[in-house]
Amino acid sequence: MQKAELLHLHMLLVHIKKYYEGTTGEEVPTDQYDALHISPVHIHKNKISHKKAILALGGEVVQHIRTHHDPYIEHRHDVRPDGMMTNH
Repeated sequence: MQKAELLHLHMLLVHIKKYYEGTTGEEVPTDQYDALHISPVHIHKNKISHKKAILALGGEVVQHIRTHHDPYIEHRHDVRPDGMMTNH
């Protein structure tokens, strides 16, 4: 993966974390990520540093969701009169 792609992925994960926190009102603890002292805007950092940050941040977000929410989310499909399915 190119460095630019890693920077984009890193930024995307930061946005996912912020979106999750904004919609749920829960704060995702990111001690491992914070200890790395790297953010997506640190373009001078090397690829390995950004990979470590991506893995740490992604892991902490996933771990938080797994421990605070039921992993089985019900997904319903209803069939409309015209035969089309709708998701809820």
